[in-house]
Amino acid sequence: MSAVERALRVAAPYALLDTIRASLTNLYRAHQVELLLADYSLTVLQPVTELPHTERPLPVHTSAPGRAFGSQEPFAEPGAFEGTRLLHLPVTVRGDRLGILSVGLDSSTLTPSVQDELWEIAEMLGYHIIVAERDTDLYLQARRKNRLTLAAEMQWQLLPARACARDEYAIGAQLEPAYAIRGDNFDWSATEDHLTLTITNGMGEGIEASLLTNLVVNSLRNARRAGVSIADQAALADQAVYGQYRGEAHVSVLLLEFHLDTGLVEIVDAGSPQLLRLRAGAVEHIPFEAQLPLGLADETPYEAQRIRVERGDRLIFVSDGVHAVTSKAGEPYGERALARAILATQLLPATEVPRAVLTELGRHRDDDALDDALVVCLDWYGRHPASADATPA
Repeated sequence: MSAVERALRVAAPYALLDTIRASLTNLYRAHQVELLLADYSLTVLQPVTELPHTERPLPVHTSAPGRAFGSQEPFAEPGAFEGTRLLHLPVTVRGDRLGILSVGLDSSTLTPSVQDELWEIAEMLGYHIIVAERDTDLYLQARRKNRLTLAAEMQWQLLPARACARDEYAIGAQLEPAYAIRGDNFDWSATEDHLTLTITNGMGEGIEASLLTNLVVNSLRNARRAGVSIADQAALADQAVYGQYRGEAHVSVLLLEFHLDTGLVEIVDAGSPQLLRLRAGAVEHIPFEAQLPLGLADETPYEAQRIRVERGDRLIFVSDGVHAVTSKAGEPYGERALARAILATQLLPATEVPRAVLTELGRHRDDDALDDALVVCLDWYGRHPASADATPA
């Protein structure tokens, strides 16, 4: 194991697959080693080969590697030759599902202990891919089944990840149209005691929408890293947008800070993103006191409201491209169809919920609907029983 780690650490950023292939061939007599990365829409797994072209992608929902990707457990199938097995291993970093490492081995070699070692190596590879992306475009290119628009390129580079997991919570998120997203965005950051989460619903089209959202997200990050409260974070971002656009453009944001030890949540609602909560089998829309979107007026004051989350709560955050979409029959998705979609996905892990809800949204809405759609799912596990010093939702 340490030999593999050393080899990956000294490998060129673009040579991680060649390095892992050589290591597994030497240590486990592997006769096949392939890396597949999930595309931006999370619908296919793309083999990493000689770019800019890749081999035929594999569907996430109907392939053996996709089964390992969805379950986040190793899955073995018969190999190409008699007496061999092809083992598919999740490549995941802190809950963020990057793809699958497929390793072909002799059946006699694939013992439970060897499978566990290979699973650990796949996780190790994921960490090295994240670091390598600072210095090479190889893995970002390999994720693309289509070309991204420039606005989408800017948005995806702004995101923290598409999933994150800790003992207290698990987050999954997805944007659509994945290859042409414009103004919607999400962001999070955690410390030992707090999780800050923002849901951004930017106005406008194309590059202008992306530039506006970039300004807001980076303004919020700048304020957060200065250590100010979420109300002041909103106020500082509001000033930045107003100073640039003088009220001619604005951004809707839902800004939340979770206290990991108590379940207390401080919230600034500055616009259209909405929160729905699944608790004890019932879906409920959680309303907040509406405050002005960022940048609409000069020096707008913001105040934080409070709720409390309980162990087992599932929080679903959606942009207006989800809750305000109407079907051909004129039914708003946010009234009943969204609640049905959330209930239908309650057995899925947080990482899979956004993709499933957006799939249901695609069946509901008019085929010509082109608005950005954002879904973030947060499952709350809690740290220990909360005290009773906050107003319940």
